[in-house]
Amino acid sequence: MNPIIERARPEIRALTPYQHAAWEPSLTRMHANELPWRVPGDGSEAGLNRYPEPQPPALVNGLAALYGVRPEQLLVGRGSDEAIDLLARIFCQASVDNVIVCPPTFGMYGVAARIQGAKVISVPLRAPDFGLDVDGILAAADVYTKLVFVCSPNNPTANAVPVGVLRDLAKRLSPRALLVVDEAYIEFSRQPSLCADLDALPNLAVLRTLSKAHGLAGARCGALIAAPEIITLARKVIPPYAITEQTVEVVAPLLEPQAVERMRARVDQLLAGRARLADALRANRFCTRVWASDTNFLLAEFTDADEVLRRVRGAGLIIRDVRQAALPASLRITVGTSEENERLLESIK
Repeated sequence: MNPIIERARPEIRALTPYQHAAWEPSLTRMHANELPWRVPGDGSEAGLNRYPEPQPPALVNGLAALYGVRPEQLLVGRGSDEAIDLLARIFCQASVDNVIVCPPTFGMYGVAARIQGAKVISVPLRAPDFGLDVDGILAAADVYTKLVFVCSPNNPTANAVPVGVLRDLAKRLSPRALLVVDEAYIEFSRQPSLCADLDALPNLAVLRTLSKAHGLAGARCGALIAAPEIITLARKVIPPYAITEQTVEVVAPLLEPQAVERMRARVDQLLAGRARLADALRANRFCTRVWASDTNFLLAEFTDADEVLRRVRGAGLIIRDVRQAALPASLRITVGTSEENERLLESIK
C-alpha cells in the first residue's frame, strides 16, 4: 500500500461512502426520487431533472488523456478549490495536524486548512526572486505536517519552481507529507507538468484546472491527480453529484484534440500580448519593475500604486492590489485583449 495513505485521517480511511443511486442509462429511472418531466427551457441532452453521473467518464477519461495520466489517478472537481478542500479534510485532523504554505501565494491553501482546524505554517519564498526555500520547508515539517502546498507557476509572483527542485522536495518529504503542486498556470509556462512523475513519487499530488488556459472559469471544472489510493479516498469525501450536467455537456467536447489545439493557439496569442504588455510597462514612468512571468498575468511594482489603481479604474478597468509585506508596492495585471491592454497603458501614461 502507498505509505502516504497511512498519513490520512483514520476515520476517512474507514469511512463507508454515501451510496448514490445506481447509474444505468439503459433503464427508465424510477429509483432516485427525481421529477419525471423536464422544466421549460431545458435544452440539455440528459435532462436537468435527472441527477448527473458521479465522476462522469466523459470528463474523467478526457482529462486523463489531456494530462497523460490513468483514469484511476484522477478525480474531477469544481475547480482546484474543491481539490484543495478535499485534501485538507482527508489528511488533517483538527487541532492536531498542520500544513505548510509558501507566501506570497494563493490564499485558498491556508483558508482550507484553517476551516478544517489545521495549523498553517508559513515558509516564505526567498527574496528577491521568490525562490522556493526547500531547506526551510524541510526544517519546518514535523510529525504533524500532512500537506505541503506549492503553487508553480505561483500566484501572485508569476514564477515557476524548477521541476527538479519539486521532485527532490517530494522525495525528501516522503513518506511524512503529501506534496501538493498546483499547476493552474502551467499551460502558460515552458516548464513541463509533474503529472508524468506520479508513479515515481507516491506522495505527490498535482492540481490542474480548466479555468485559465481553457477559458472555462465559469464551468468550474478541475482535477486532482494523484496515486489511485488517494483518489479512492477523495471519491469517498466529494459530494456524490458534484459535477453538473451542464458542465459535462459543455466541457467534454472541449477536451477533444481539435479543441485543445485551439486552446494552445489562444495561449500563444496571449503570450505574445504578455510580452508586449511587459515591455510597455517597463517603459512607463510609474513602473519600477516587471517580474518575469510563466502565467497569464504580470506582477509589476509601481512608485505610486494607489494612483495607478485610480487611473485604471477611471478607464473602466480593474486590476488586483496584491500589496503585502513581501510585495509592498506591487499590482497584479491579467493579460487581456490587445484593446484592453492598450486601454490600460493609455490610462497610466
